[in-house]
Amino acid sequence: MQDMTKGSLFKNLVRFSLPYLLSCFLQTFYGLADLFIIGRFNKAPEITAVAVGSQVMHMLTVMLVGLVMGSTVAISRALGAKDKEKIARGIGNTITLFLGVALILTVLLVLLTGPIIGLLSVPKESVTETSRYLTVCFLGIPFITAYNVLAGIFRGMGDSKRPMYFVAIAGILNVGLDWLLIGPLKMGAMGAAIATVFSQGVSVAIALLVFSKLKLGVKLTREDLKPNPQTMRQLLKVGVPIAVQDGFIQVSFMVITVIANRRGVDVAAAVGIVEKIISFLFLVPSAMLSTVSALAAQNAGAGKHERGREALKLGILITFVFGFVIAGICQFASTDMVRLFSKEEEAVIRLGGQYLRTYSLDCMIAGIHFCFSGYFAAYQRSMASFVHNVISVLLVRIPGAYLASVWYPETLYAMGLAAPLGSLLSVIICAWFYCWWQKKEKRLKTE
Repeated sequence: MQDMTKGSLFKNLVRFSLPYLLSCFLQTFYGLADLFIIGRFNKAPEITAVAVGSQVMHMLTVMLVGLVMGSTVAISRALGAKDKEKIARGIGNTITLFLGVALILTVLLVLLTGPIIGLLSVPKESVTETSRYLTVCFLGIPFITAYNVLAGIFRGMGDSKRPMYFVAIAGILNVGLDWLLIGPLKMGAMGAAIATVFSQGVSVAIALLVFSKLKLGVKLTREDLKPNPQTMRQLLKVGVPIAVQDGFIQVSFMVITVIANRRGVDVAAAVGIVEKIISFLFLVPSAMLSTVSALAAQNAGAGKHERGREALKLGILITFVFGFVIAGICQFASTDMVRLFSKEEEAVIRLGGQYLRTYSLDCMIAGIHFCFSGYFAAYQRSMASFVHNVISVLLVRIPGAYLASVWYPETLYAMGLAAPLGSLLSVIICAWFYCWWQKKEKRLKTE
């Protein structure tokens, strides 16, 4: 267990965020490897199938990670308060909660594979491959859930290194299986899905083995596995709003995917590739969200609120500088980046380069509201994050993408601006709420 309530704030932040960042990189690498290798051996229909299918799975994973955030925060706060009984109860109730979630999701999504593909308006050339990809991935949901739950428990206890090791092994295995199944065995999109699910299963097996052998200083009993109303409320109070908001954001991405799919297979493939690249570039803001949340939660549990505020400011600074650099690079190298995933499809490369050049501006802005969301979650005010994301999606992201596709049908430059403009609105709302909340806290202390 790592105590982040003392010592250098910057060192604590880096010590926690770097392993988490590498874990996210490797997990995202699954999808990127699938897309890269499918692009080496197949054409636009298969590329679109993997791009769309992996986007659905990314949405599901993001929502699971958001729900697990409730567990991470609860465990972190208990750790900061040095309450071992609460830590054990948080871990036990997390296991019980997500066992049920995994079973329900698996059955439900396997049955709904066809309707999901219909809702996404997948081009007819890609329907069969997309169906195969999603069916295999949906059957692997228990592995996805188990990995993210175990990772969330470790991070709640201040340990972000072990999850990195687990997913590193899976990442290496996934790449090897991709080349075998997609290349020589010519299994197309289904081969990519099998490689991903099998690799995740191995990762979970290793994580469970390590977890069972660790001496965490916390004794987990059968009683801790029984649903405790107060503990469940704490887990769900933070986790549900974050999961719903993240799901809502991903729905907006899916709507944009539908808009792109209706413009033809080249646009669909281009947007799918760029979404993958952006998901990779957003690893730093995502890592900082979880880092700020874990660090602020521990310090909140210990009563060190000023230290939590400093963590927020430092996280914002780091993500903004990172995003500024990335957005600058994308202005010059966007076409070359897209070309990595589509060797001979010149129309896909041209359109993808346009979309990435403007979309990449979001890397500079979104990290700010990511950090605010992590801080709000640490203080069990994740509803604020839910509100600003919903407003941003409904007022800017979806209508902006739609209007851009209508007004500028020959290019994707305008469509790429919808995301950064939506993030800008989120930042304004977050900053206003933070200032209002801090003034309210000061007023209550003086009364």
